[in-house]
Amino acid sequence: MRAVEDALGIKIPTNARLIRNIIEAIQYVQDHVVHFYHLHALDWVDITKALEADPEATSQLAQSISDWPKSSADYFKAMQDKIKNYVASGQLGPFGNAYWGHPAYKLPAEANLMAVAHYLEALDWQREVIRAHAILGAKNPHLQTYLVGGMATPIDPNSQAAINADKIAQLLSLFAKAKEFVEKVYLPDVLAVAPFYLEWAGLGEGLGNFLAYGDLPLIDDFDPNNPSHLFFPRGIILNRDLSQVLPLDPQKINEYVTHSWFSYADESAGLHPSAGETTPNYTGPKPPYEFLDTEGKYSWLKSPRYDGKSMEVGPLARMLIAYVSGHERVKYWVDAVLQKLNAPASALFSTLGRVAARCVETIVLAEQLEPWTRELAANIATGDLRIHEGSRWYPETWPAEAMGWGWSEAPRGALGHWIHIKDRKIANYQAIVPSTWNGSPRDANGLPGAYEAALVGTPVADPNQPVEILRTVHSFDPCMACAVHVLDAEGKEITKVIVMD
Repeated sequence: MRAVEDALGIKIPTNARLIRNIIEAIQYVQDHVVHFYHLHALDWVDITKALEADPEATSQLAQSISDWPKSSADYFKAMQDKIKNYVASGQLGPFGNAYWGHPAYKLPAEANLMAVAHYLEALDWQREVIRAHAILGAKNPHLQTYLVGGMATPIDPNSQAAINADKIAQLLSLFAKAKEFVEKVYLPDVLAVAPFYLEWAGLGEGLGNFLAYGDLPLIDDFDPNNPSHLFFPRGIILNRDLSQVLPLDPQKINEYVTHSWFSYADESAGLHPSAGETTPNYTGPKPPYEFLDTEGKYSWLKSPRYDGKSMEVGPLARMLIAYVSGHERVKYWVDAVLQKLNAPASALFSTLGRVAARCVETIVLAEQLEPWTRELAANIATGDLRIHEGSRWYPETWPAEAMGWGWSEAPRGALGHWIHIKDRKIANYQAIVPSTWNGSPRDANGLPGAYEAALVGTPVADPNQPVEILRTVHSFDPCMACAVHVLDAEGKEITKVIVMD
């Protein structure tokens, strides 16, 4: 949306800005909780040890760190019995594929049982709170109500088919439930697990360079380079320097394909995304796909670089930039977590730091959902029902040629879209997604991406069960669908897309 809005000079109404913020914020909250429990927790939690736990001791542990109501001995005994039934049936479901019993697991049995119980609770919780997307976006995932110029979500205090007082009340109820779980389950679990793995505050650092486009505008006519205009500010941090946030210049972004399965005329040089090319050039192994030649091309990801430097994006980048920029709530929660763990700020540059930063970000956004929802209600109460700016919607009003840059902060990190519109058609479109920044292969200068750099020096007890590698890679929350392509080894056409005038 923003790429086209930028190209055509469209400003969206207040209601659309707030609804976009709310949709994005609850997506962060749900996505980060799902990541911690369902995509990352089993790198640290051994389900087999949960079977050995004393439910009474587990209850005492849970009650010592939170007043979450589901913490009785009977509750944990029921959860333990459920896990035993999974094991006895031989149908382990989500627990069927892990390195159980690995020596790298360090949690006591009771902490394992508590974490697994919360894993199962989070499945129900996330399904409930994301109903906010159904209210504001028609469905989840792939919301249906985004439009160039605003949103398609109707606002009418007198209609049950539109955003009205009942819908606002429903949203506030969902967001209260989201905030309660984050504060009373997610945060305490992170703080309970982290002390057993403090060595990971010194592992998995990687680059020391961080980039965020910033997001969640606080005013309608905002300047993205003004930290007070965005809830999450824009900027870069270089070489672990937490004394300053440097301004971000999007013209300094280039993509390389030296080690990517794409081709440029000059593969020693990068291309700015506005002039980017995506020409597949697969030179990798043929079936049975045993080995990659990492001295040549070895990835479907390009290598984005900022001013020639590899950058990390994501929750850690956002929280560091917000922290140094003076974001009040980020500073409060980062300092509180560091104090609780008795760790210096430098501990954030690590695998464990990414886990902590993601949790801090979740709390900060869970706190903000109610204020934005009440701001939306207050704006509607003034009689402002506008949801879309339609004056430049019709293509006949567009210029003959226009260029636009759309930026946002997805849960995984900086997301950029570049569009070239010519004669009312898309002449070129390029995107750099967060996992392209973090998962990129080496560039023309041999610089690795964040994943590769973060894995250097990681101790691995058993190469056949590399849970340590998973811990660091999963700490980035990779979306490798971004790097998976359907390929016919014989060169046969699989799909054709026809663009109609």
